[in-house]
Amino acid sequence: MLDLRLPTHRRGFLGRVAAGAAAVGLSSLVTPLGLVAESRAVDDPSFEAWLNKINGKHKQMYDAPEVNGGFGLVWARVFLNSANETYGSTDADNTAVVVLRHFAAPLALSDAMWAKYKFGDMLKVTDSRTNAPALRNTFAHQLPAEQLIPGTGVDDLLAKGVLIGVCNVALTVIAGMVAKTAGAPATGDSVKREFLANLIPGVQVVPSGVLAVNRTQEKGCTYCFAG
Repeated sequence: MLDLRLPTHRRGFLGRVAAGAAAVGLSSLVTPLGLVAESRAVDDPSFEAWLNKINGKHKQMYDAPEVNGGFGLVWARVFLNSANETYGSTDADNTAVVVLRHFAAPLALSDAMWAKYKFGDMLKVTDSRTNAPALRNTFAHQLPAEQLIPGTGVDDLLAKGVLIGVCNVALTVIAGMVAKTAGAPATGDSVKREFLANLIPGVQVVPSGVLAVNRTQEKGCTYCFAG
């Protein structure tokens, strides 16, 4: 049986998926990788419009390839708080960007997707209210008791102007992975469409996380690895 739990993060993302599929004889699981490799870039005005929102004196991007306890989100809030306290600015005077790529991509998805596809089990995320694998996105709409620092939920950050992008390639690969556990009639394509329909409003799909990491820096952001 294919184990879809989060592997050791230091191994290559696409390599892990392909190698794991080959090891158990599930060659069809590699199909999403082929689709990704064969795809051609299409001009996306929404991506460029999203990048053009990067402004202000202080600009920082958080590169989040793993869930890592949601610290990519927390640090974005800490950056804005400390900049405001130090320089007398407001959130609107600065820009924080969070790029969710690799296995952090499900942080951009609704509670319904977390419940349906068991992301809590896959990503080793425990719901503090149940002490069981999360059946909701515990990083999306955080309750006060869940926040060491107020305002670190995805919706809180978006409301304050933080730019959050999610990797299209990661969504494609993860959709192909979870489709195998969902069974017929689920396919990678159908699950991907579900993902896109169930993004947290305000999150931007970026062509790839690594491209967004590059382009945000070209727009003047400093880089911070978010684990």
